[in-house]
Amino acid sequence: MTDVRRAIAAAMSVAASLDLPANDATVLHNSNKLTLRLTPCDVLARVAPVGQEVAQFEVELAQRLAEVGCPVRPLEPRADPRVYARDGFAVTLWTYYEPVTPPTSPVDYAKALERLHAGMREVDVPSPRFTDRIAEAAEVVANPDRSPELSDADRVFLSGRLASLRRAIDERDAMEQLLHGEPHPGNVLSTKNGPMFIDLETCCRGPVEFDLAHAPEAVCAHYPGVDQELLDACRQLVIAMVAAWRWELGDQFPQGRRFGEECLRLLRAGPPWPTLDTVTRQLDGS
Repeated sequence: MTDVRRAIAAAMSVAASLDLPANDATVLHNSNKLTLRLTPCDVLARVAPVGQEVAQFEVELAQRLAEVGCPVRPLEPRADPRVYARDGFAVTLWTYYEPVTPPTSPVDYAKALERLHAGMREVDVPSPRFTDRIAEAAEVVANPDRSPELSDADRVFLSGRLASLRRAIDERDAMEQLLHGEPHPGNVLSTKNGPMFIDLETCCRGPVEFDLAHAPEAVCAHYPGVDQELLDACRQLVIAMVAAWRWELGDQFPQGRRFGEECLRLLRAGPPWPTLDTVTRQLDGS
């Protein structure tokens, strides 16, 4: 909580230095980054410890994508588009949107994702490949110090599944492009201006099916030209990567351990491979 208070103070200090009145801050999300709504200036602030250079990447990418008309949350127009360092924290400022109801429909979700992908094909930025994400998950599994509660049998099983899925997807030699990386429902904001994608820090290069593997089934049904076999492989891969991250020491994901156990069960049970939103709903209802 001390770090959260310091992060909030850093964000409010940055806003004040830019003549953006910030007398109060509401925590909207707290995981690897703290997301705040600052009022009365109505600015969204994202705060993380200094050293996460991905913040600069996210700012630059957001600018480039907005320029080509992609449906992404824009930066705060009353501030310079950069990363602000304050008291050991990196602060970025974004436009705040009041969420609207009903939530984005599958058709609009799919159209927005298609527009995002089309715009991303016009943007040439250095970015990691999706296989780097697999390698990060594999490192968690391989190192007992990073996943001490994962059993030896599960460690061997999950390590082998991650490696085999990487090979299987690579062997399909699908066309690759810049992707969001995690366009799941939690990263789709329903606004009066239509759906917008947020949290660009996970952007990577890969087949569009890797992005679609994070989206609900109904969304994928409205996205054109999907390679279903590749999508199935990517869905299984996402389940395996999420399983690895939920067993990482210090993971703070809600119901994280239950989620990790369920992902392992699903991998052993075999197809059909569910989407992550389906797994979440099942755990919430159990």
